[in-house]
Formats: sequence, structure tokens, C-alpha cells
Amino acid sequence: MRISRTTRSIVITSSAALVLAGCVSDQELAGYSAKEAGFGVVAASVSIGTRGKEAVWLQNKDQAKAVSERVHGLVHKKSINADTAVQVALLNNKGLQAAYADIGMNAAEAWQQSLPENPTVSIGLLGIGAPELGAYRAIEGMIAANILSLATRRTRVDIADTRFRQAQMRAVDATLKVANDTRRAWVNAVSAFETVAYLNQAKVAADAASELAQKLGESGALPKGGQAREHAFYAELTGQMAEARLASRLAKEELTRIMGLWGSEVDYYVPDKLPRLPRGLVRKNRIEQEALENRVDLRVAKLELEAVAKSYGLTEATRFVTDLEIISGFEAEREIETEYEITGGNLEESRTRKTVVTPQLELEFVIPIFDSGKPRLRKAELAYMQAANQLAEKAVNIRSEARSAHTAYSSTHEIARHYLNSVVPLRTTIEAESLLTYNGMISNTFELLADTRAKIGTLMLAINAKREFWLADVNLTAAIYGGGTGASSAAAAPTVGDAGGGGH
Repeated sequence: MRISRTTRSIVITSSAALVLAGCVSDQELAGYSAKEAGFGVVAASVSIGTRGKEAVWLQNKDQAKAVSERVHGLVHKKSINADTAVQVALLNNKGLQAAYADIGMNAAEAWQQSLPENPTVSIGLLGIGAPELGAYRAIEGMIAANILSLATRRTRVDIADTRFRQAQMRAVDATLKVANDTRRAWVNAVSAFETVAYLNQAKVAADAASELAQKLGESGALPKGGQAREHAFYAELTGQMAEARLASRLAKEELTRIMGLWGSEVDYYVPDKLPRLPRGLVRKNRIEQEALENRVDLRVAKLELEAVAKSYGLTEATRFVTDLEIISGFEAEREIETEYEITGGNLEESRTRKTVVTPQLELEFVIPIFDSGKPRLRKAELAYMQAANQLAEKAVNIRSEARSAHTAYSSTHEIARHYLNSVVPLRTTIEAESLLTYNGMISNTFELLADTRAKIGTLMLAINAKREFWLADVNLTAAIYGGGTGASSAAAAPTVGDAGGGGH
């Protein structure tokens, strides 16, 4: 007599997920996996807006050391012009390096999105310690691949690539902003030192008037009211000098901060005078069109709309199915067959084993019973409309900023030329004639000093007008290429009062 018994052990391995995952070409990944991915576009894009200055992305100690030595050679114990200041800022500003790192992170994100999603592996042991089969009774394993992720891979890569290009343009805008802020800080610093120089001249005249008033008062030729008037003017001018010196130090410190200098590198100098006004202006007959073609922040807004549009298409394509996975492998059954036979009154047992392999395929997905995807679709539509309206608003604002910047550029040039060509020469003539009448004993000393103070006050206004022009020049560049149009943040230049008492 023969009796049979079968024991089963399940082993599931392998997967079709690797086949479904597909492959990615090396050429497709090369643009994202490079160490300086996307920075070439930034370096080329900032050249015009920074007037030919170089931007660098520091990624190792050797590069940092080379840049540090270059910066030291540019600024240490040297008088720097605006172009040198901008170059130092582009090399040394740490905030820019943070903006460039954002490019790398977005490149890494696009790189990651271009790779197939890793399959999920699950392995389990059942019946641990089963006496009949040894350490365990069965092994269960499964490998799952997300079909929806594979199907939407191309779209996700396109979205990530758009974000990558957007990060590039944001880095360009940050670079232009640093360059523009550096030029403004340089203009303010030089203007502050020029103001100090002219106030020194005014202080010499005020000192002479105060001393003369004291001597005349001692002789009885000048009443106390006249003496007090000259002394008050000298005292007020001394306060203005202190304010001007403080403003010059703070303006230079702002320039130092933007350039990222510290330690011994702060031992540099700026000129005592702003550059002369250009004889002619740069004509911009297509200022609005030029700004729309070149503004980096407008490109960022366009890329935002592009990314949202691609996200909207992805949302619409996946509105009903949000999670779809294929689980595949095969099932290996190990059968243990036991036979019993009675021979000569004894029960004998014999065992044989065999394995049966059965393929297995499962599909898992979410049934949209409660969430049909309409809320996600509505959010995507509104996000697209939001980005579209923001882009339209940006275009309108850029047109206005360009017109305003060009108007300020032209008007401040006319004002500065007016002071330089008309007002200052008249004050110089008045002072010269006063000196002649004083030498001829026609006018007294106080009339000569009053004319000298009036001339210095006019020079203060001329300095302020010249500074406003150079700031408007920076703002015009920013309005065309980006980097923040800014506004004149410097205080009005100190004025020198007349012989009637002076003041602010």
C-alpha cells in the first residue's frame, strides 16, 4: 500500500520591471550631470549687462585660492574704478555663489527625473522554524515598477529642464543685480568723498570769516550780532563736515560689503571725483522693445508660464489615475512528496522533491471613487492663469521702467550739464569779480567770503546732479538687461549757506 503527501514552499523572484524601465542615453544626461551644468549660459548672458565683466563659479579650493589672489591683486592698496569694483564683486560675492549653486541643484533634479524610477523589492519569510522544511516554510518576494512614472517620464523631464533653465536666468539676474548694486555703491562712495573735499574748502572760508569777525569784534568795528552770525556759520559747517565724513565712510563700507572684502583687502581707495559727464547721450529709440528682448526677469516669468503649462498637461493626463504599478515575477513551488509502503509487516517511507515554476503578474491602481481629479485639474488651470497674468503684468512694468529710466537718464544729464556749463561758471565769475573789488578796496572781506561760500554751495549742487546722472546711467542698464532698476538712495548733498547765517 502507498500513501502520498505534498508540502509546498513558494519562492517569487525576478521582475519584468527592469524591461519596462527603459534606458536613458548618455547624451541626454551629459547636460545635467556636469559639475558646471548650465553655467556657460550664465557667463555668456551676463557679459553685455555687466559691460564685459567675468563671472566665475567656485567649486573647489584651488579655484577659490586663485580667485582670492586675483582679487588681492585688483584691490589691495589700489584706487579702483567702477569697472574694477564690479569685477571684484562678481568674483568675490558669496551670495552669487549661492545663486550659482541653485543652478546645480536644478540640474541635479533634471538629472534625477531623467532616470527611471527604482523598482520596489519586497521579500518575506513565512513559517520560520517549520520542522518539516528546516529554517522556514516559504520565501515570498515581489518586484514592483510604477507604470505611471514611466509613462510620464518625458513630461517630468521637460518640466525639470524648464526649471533648470529658469534657475539659469535667475542666476543671470542675480549677477546683474550685484553688478548694478556695485556700480551704484561706487558712485555714492566717490560722490561722498568729493563732497567732503569741497566742504573742506568751504570750511577754510568759514574759518577765515569767523576769525576776522572775532578780531573786528575785539576792535569794536563789528557788533555782536555780526560776530555770532559768522561763528554760527562756521559751527554749522563743522557739523556738516562731520556728517559728510561719516557718509563717505559708510558709503565706502557698503561698497566693501557688496564686493565681499574683509581683512587686509579693505585697504583700497576710491577716486576723489566722479567721472566727467559724457558729451553725448546713448540714444535709445527702441527702449521698450530693447527691454522686452533683453530683460532676464521677463525670461524667468516666461519659463514659469512654460513650466506651469507643462504641469497642467501632466495633471490633465493623470487626473483619473494617480498611482499605477505593475508587479511581476514568477512563482516557484517546491513540492515534497512522501510515499509509505508496507513491506514484510514494516512501514517504509520514501520522499521525492520537484519544483513547479509559474509566472505571475499583478496590476495595482487607485480607483477614483471619491477624488475624480477635478480639484487637481482646477488648481492647475488657476496656476496657469496666475502665471499668465503675472507675465503680462511683468511686460507692462518693464515697458514703464524702461521709459522712466530713459527719461531720468536724459533729464539728469541735462540738469548736470546745466550746473556744469551755466551755474558754476557764473559763480566762478562772481567770485573772481569780488576778489578784484576787494583788492581795489571797493568791497569788504565779508562780501568776498559770502561769494566764495555761495560758489561752494553751487558746487555741492553740481556734485549731487552729477551723481544722480551716473546713478541714472546704472538704472538705464538695469532697465534694459535686468538686475533691479533701483533708485537713488543717496541723500542730497550738503549745501553751504550764505552770509546771512548758513544752515542745512
